[in-house]
Amino acid sequence: MIGNTFALIRVSTEEQNEARQVVRMEKLGIPKRNIIIEKESGKSKERVKFHRLIKRLKQGDTLYIENLDRLARDYDSILSHWNTLTKQKGVILKILDTPMLDTDQDNNDLATRFMRDIFLLTQAFQAESEWHKIKVRQAQGIAVAKASGKNCGRPKSIRTKRQIKIARQYLNREISLNTALQLLKIKKSTFYKLCHVINGI
Repeated sequence: MIGNTFALIRVSTEEQNEARQVVRMEKLGIPKRNIIIEKESGKSKERVKFHRLIKRLKQGDTLYIENLDRLARDYDSILSHWNTLTKQKGVILKILDTPMLDTDQDNNDLATRFMRDIFLLTQAFQAESEWHKIKVRQAQGIAVAKASGKNCGRPKSIRTKRQIKIARQYLNREISLNTALQLLKIKKSTFYKLCHVINGI
């Protein structure tokens, strides 16, 4: 059964640029409409686009990702998503940076599957270990900066008159939540933070 081809691109923050990954997927001939881009931490439980993609994928479809940690950042979630996609849904996974994990290999005998499972467990372990190392280094960097008297908090976001106006319209029940989100093109959680601030003004 030949299905559709998709790509999942994830960057952890709004500031990170996904362009390099997009170019890489487009070179593989993946239709632009099937390239799913999410700007969420791999540890996030929300990941609306990712879970919507999982529901959309069918048996015989192929999903490309650059690295295994694009699925998730923790060991248990990586294995859970892998099993859901490959065993429950019958989706073919293609991992660009580690083709040994590709599930459509010509030689798929018991020994090959055994080696792939071991490699999968190793890669999942490394993904979570690296995430913890990053967090430790960040905490150490913040501690050093604070000790030297630097302000390590996030810079206060500049709220435009338009943002304030639309937030007030929502708070005054002049417009709906969906309308406000469409006008400002921001996530619901960000908008709620904005409303909280506006409420206090």
